[in-house]
Amino acid sequence: MQRIAFTMKLFPGYEDEYKKRHDEIWDDMKSLLKNAGIKDFSIFLDEETNTLFAYLLIENASALDDLPKNPVQQKWWAWMKDIMESHADNSPVQKRLKEVFYLP
Repeated sequence: MQRIAFTMKLFPGYEDEYKKRHDEIWDDMKSLLKNAGIKDFSIFLDEETNTLFAYLLIENASALDDLPKNPVQQKWWAWMKDIMESHADNSPVQKRLKEVFYLP
């Protein structure tokens, strides 16, 4: 398993909406992530900075490269673009983090 961590940025005032949308995540979105090999996915919010910290476990991180091509992923990004920093293609602005410590 590979551990992946990254940050994203939520627009101020959309904390409850972000949580609501994820509480109601679509079944086809869940299936897409699980079929990509993601076994565990958590997102945390720093309420002072509106920074989202995401952490996931995946069998093969290269499987993440195929997700942007999937229509379900594209639809999810289009739905989320109004509440978080996004690129022109609606994908969220992400900053991959380098692992510097791990205690198994």
